[in-house]
Parts: sequence; structure tokens; C-alpha cells
Amino acid sequence: METYSFLRAFADSWMLLFLFGFFVAVILWVFRPGSSREYQETAGIPFRHDDAPAVEKEGPK
Repeated sequence: METYSFLRAFADSWMLLFLFGFFVAVILWVFRPGSSREYQETAGIPFRHDDAPAVEKEGPK
């Protein structure tokens, strides 16, 4: 069997199953119980100092 034919058969069967399993594992990891608080904190990073403006430092003149 040629190398290309072997790799093609491997990719069509076992690698497809592996990648599908990896996809399902990532989806389950993202939607696991208790993860929403972590993602909400990460999503709020740009708005942490929204109520108080950043202090401007004066540079050398």
C-alpha cells in the first residue's frame, strides 16, 4: 500500500473519529457546570475601570 493511500484511509477513518471526539470534549469543557463565572470575569476585563477613568501620568516636558 502506498503511503498516500494509507494516510488517506487513516484520515478518513480514525482521524475523523479522533477529531470528532476532540470537538465533543471541547464543547463539554466549555459548557461544564461552574464555568460561566470564569467566562463572565474574562469577558468583563475591558470594563473593569469603567466607573473611574484611568489616571493620566504626566510625562517629561
